[in-house]
Amino acid sequence: MDTIDRILLDAIQADGRRPLTQLADLTGLSSSAVNERLRRLAADGTLAGTHGRVDPRRAGFDVCAFVEVLLAAPGDDTGFIAGCLGEPQVQECHHVTGDWSYLLKVRARHTADLERLIGHTIKTWPGVVRTRTTLALSSPKETAALPCAAAAA
Repeated sequence: MDTIDRILLDAIQADGRRPLTQLADLTGLSSSAVNERLRRLAADGTLAGTHGRVDPRRAGFDVCAFVEVLLAAPGDDTGFIAGCLGEPQVQECHHVTGDWSYLLKVRARHTADLERLIGHTIKTWPGVVRTRTTLALSSPKETAALPCAAAAA
């Protein structure tokens, strides 16, 4: 990956619908060269898709929570991860160090929905022994974008 690839990745993260002509102007390449680079970045898995970003509150998901999960044994990971992958309200699942096994970022419509998600869904997954939940009161910064061009410096 070179500097131009990193510039393209930053531009696509900022606006996934940016026309090839603008990307070409930004990089000094032709539109066809930009298209080929984007195709290559997608083919090798660096560009993992182009997605629309939905405002959670406007979509009715007013509660953001972080759920720490303790599993009984390492062998319980497979069933637990399957549960996470199958639950759309789990936005992120991280295997972590420390006293807990996993950290989940979840979205819920309201606190009763969060209670249902934790009590009737997450706690029923294989191996779950205990959970601890922290509510986010606000999120001044929330992004999935990576500083690709800055990483090259």
